[in-house]
Amino acid sequence: MPIYEYVSETPEDPEHSCRVCVRGFELRRPVDRSPLVVCPLCKHPVKKVISRINTPTITKPLSVSDAKKAGFTILQRRDQGVYEKL
Repeated sequence: MPIYEYVSETPEDPEHSCRVCVRGFELRRPVDRSPLVVCPLCKHPVKKVISRINTPTITKPLSVSDAKKAGFTILQRRDQGVYEKL
């Protein structure tokens, strides 16, 4: 399930929001459900916030020397089913 972020529609007006929705909160909801329109605690209007996504960084493959320095065992295929340690 994705995590959605919500914040109060009126953060500058403390009378119309609680501590939770003024700071903003995260909520796990199924994709097929409609977004929240009111805070679950104080029942005042909230809006969904578009947040950044986390994507993995693309790195170059390790060289044989880098892999050895990191403690990996490097094997190279010599014949059918026979591997030799480098």
